[in-house]
Amino acid sequence: MKIICIGRNYADHAKEMKTEVPTEPVFFMKPDTALLINNESFYFPNFTKELHHEIEVVLKISKVGKYIDEAFAYKYYEEISLGIDFTARDLQAQCKAKGLPWEKAKSFDGAAPIGKFLKKSELGNLQNLNFELTINNEIRQKGNTSDLLFSFDKVIAYVSQFVTLKVGDLIYTGTPEGVGPVYIGDQLKGVLNGTELFNFEIK
Repeated sequence: MKIICIGRNYADHAKEMKTEVPTEPVFFMKPDTALLINNESFYFPNFTKELHHEIEVVLKISKVGKYIDEAFAYKYYEEISLGIDFTARDLQAQCKAKGLPWEKAKSFDGAAPIGKFLKKSELGNLQNLNFELTINNEIRQKGNTSDLLFSFDKVIAYVSQFVTLKVGDLIYTGTPEGVGPVYIGDQLKGVLNGTELFNFEIK
């Protein structure tokens, strides 16, 4: 099982990070040890002082695919959830400044919490999904999939040109603007079209 993450897929997030808006999908990967399920608590790692939340819509791949045509990409996923792409922003900045890869800022244990999955057939128009992250009952991030730079199908088609997709692989499709820090004691809740998909604590 692979965790594939799409970077800078919302223009306003790219701008808030002071980076260029991409002209094609940008992706990186996390190991399966990054996955955090069943609303288990996330334990704040001791190697960062600046841990940021990034809420994302997540697709679960339902069949093997390589060189998938965008027109048929919708056949390769049946379930959708919400997840968090935790980022050690201070480590990321240090690595970027040195021109180094920054996996250690994104791929650490527990860095990819995931909520329960919903059938995409129950969600209506996938290009108009509302989602939000609340921390301690305060809304921190809100997004709508209509603002994606690269749609779900385009992302699947693009990634599959480089990496074979397998059953159970997860694609984190990018975060909207509003990323920011989390702290010990915070309670994070993710809601998709009015349905709570995750609710866990930072310890």
